Amino acid sequence: MKMGTRCKTFCVLSLPLLGLLSITDAHAQDVQGGCPELPADTGLTWEYQGMGDADFCRAMRDDGSEAFGMYISKDPAFEPKRSNRAEDGRIDGHQVVWYRSELAGKPDVIARETLLEVGKNRVAHIWVQAQDEQQLQESYQQTSTLRFDPQQRQLSSN
Repeated sequence: MKMGTRCKTFCVLSLPLLGLLSITDAHAQDVQGGCPELPADTGLTWEYQGMGDADFCRAMRDDGSEAFGMYISKDPAFEPKRSNRAEDGRIDGHQVVWYRSELAGKPDVIARETLLEVGKNRVAHIWVQAQDEQQLQESYQQTSTLRFDPQQRQLSSN
């Protein structure tokens, strides 16, 4: 009888701790490789691929479409052209400029891209793809809430 009571007490006291561990684990799953943290309320998941000293991250919607993506490296291939300037925005608290771009074979897709310095010698080339203006604004909102971890970026580039 005493053993059952001790187990009950231990099990009841352990439940909150187990809940805390599962929350921490779920939070950790939001970050992969050198990808920034995705807030849980976006409903997005990372598709990640490490490429030497670079990180390739795609934020995927539930329907399998890409909301936005990024390539984090020392030397991004994207070179913004002033004539393609579209909108101003913010990512991780930093001011950015979004530039119009086009996707080959997908003339109906609204595409934008920007650059963001995310650490010492690390730049994120970030792009968004949308079917309409509403989806574009949603992608802007989602990218604005990204949080880059400087420690993680330095580790992923080693």
